[in-house]
Amino acid sequence: MTNKHVLVVDDDKKTVELVKLYLERDGYKVNTAFDGNEALRLFRELHPDLIVLDLMLPGIDGREV
Repeated sequence: MTNKHVLVVDDDKKTVELVKLYLERDGYKVNTAFDGNEALRLFRELHPDLIVLDLMLPGIDGREV
């Protein structure tokens, strides 16, 4: 079991849920966001160890994030 924290960011909810399922199965704590603004907010709030980030997001895209 790990105490590592991952933030998964993608506007496709099915993709997010699948990635989250696999990460949680391997013991990671996972939070999710569906747009760039939400990703930035959660990054500042949670300080995740890793971010899985889609580049094509609504609002602020992944490159800007």
